[in-house]
Amino acid sequence: MTDHQIAAEFDASGLRCPMPILKTKKEVQAIEIGQILKVIATDIGTKKDFPAWAERSGNEIVELVEESDKLIWYIRRIK
Repeated sequence: MTDHQIAAEFDASGLRCPMPILKTKKEVQAIEIGQILKVIATDIGTKKDFPAWAERSGNEIVELVEESDKLIWYIRRIK
């Protein structure tokens, strides 16, 4: 994933469930449809929560990159 494709970045490091998903939902609404939000999370629970939320909300998980203790999500706003 290259940085020029990313419309915004949100660092949810240290946040515990349900805060990463609640704040990500708000951040996604702040970008344009079709754009990508990069989210950095440390809560392993996002591995279940983000895909479930994306399916419910109609947004797309483009990629998940795991780097040591960080989960880096790339989410495309569809709706």
